[in-house]
Amino acid sequence: MQFDRLRRREFISLLGAITWPMPAQAQQPVLPVIGFLSGRSQEEASGDTAAFHQGLNEMGYVGGRNVAFEYRWAEGRNDLLPGLAADLVRRQVAVLAAVGGNNSALAAKRATGTIPIVFTSSADPVLVGLVASLSHPGGNVTGVSWFDAELGPKQLKLLSELIPNVTAVVLIVNPQSPEVAQQRDTAHQAARALGWQLHVIEASSESEIEAAFAAAKRLRANALMISSDPFLHSRRKHIVALAAHYAIPTISSGREWVAAGGLVSYGNSIPDAYRRAGLQAGRLLRGVRPTDLPVDRSTRFELAINLTTAKAFGLTVPDKLLVAADEVIE
Repeated sequence: MQFDRLRRREFISLLGAITWPMPAQAQQPVLPVIGFLSGRSQEEASGDTAAFHQGLNEMGYVGGRNVAFEYRWAEGRNDLLPGLAADLVRRQVAVLAAVGGNNSALAAKRATGTIPIVFTSSADPVLVGLVASLSHPGGNVTGVSWFDAELGPKQLKLLSELIPNVTAVVLIVNPQSPEVAQQRDTAHQAARALGWQLHVIEASSESEIEAAFAAAKRLRANALMISSDPFLHSRRKHIVALAAHYAIPTISSGREWVAAGGLVSYGNSIPDAYRRAGLQAGRLLRGVRPTDLPVDRSTRFELAINLTTAKAFGLTVPDKLLVAADEVIE
């Protein structure tokens, strides 16, 4: 009996010493990663980022389910973009979305010649060196563009309908923006056609923005045009406050300016452009080569007017503009 008990103990000890093979666990699939490089801030660009996700969703890609994201935000500092782009390239993302200004796209292109890049651009992407042509981009870059410089004539025409007896207008530009030359040229041509003087003032810092308004007042400008640029866009509340202080009406290209208290805006729908960029990114994830994916030209434009601001400036908005406006803020 004692012997049997000893044998049972030895058998149990032996069982405990055996390492039994565990059931094979199903491995989680590795999700493709989209690197999201933006010249803007996360908070300020939240609505447009959501539109990018919407475009991806329409292509069947949902964050956390079958695609992942790495975000990098330059917050209006173009000098940070090359390092942020290089970091995403080191992480070997599947697609690099370069948005929030042309400098973001240019930094991404310099960082990699192999990872597919999808951009949003307010400039002519051929002129700024992003692609070889709109229909056959070449290389690893494609995206969405809306040619913002071409809006200058329309914006000046709107000012002529809103503000009586205009003689001089100031255009504020960020000299670090790649499309500055084209913005200047088209605005000068349109101003000459109206018989107006156009003064171009550069601003790439808070102090230079304030100096630009002081200069506009000395020049007796009747209105200000704000060029499309991530840095200026991110400072729109400050710019609108200065416009009220100096009593100089402004026109810009984004409805967000009017929501912040600007007088009028006319330009491309930025959320629509980001949604289109999301569609492009989805096509790239499906395996379409960037060189075979034509640049998408965004053609949805919006007119917004702030009646409260117009009243503060003593301006009467013509009925035809109110009817034509996509958004009127009272």
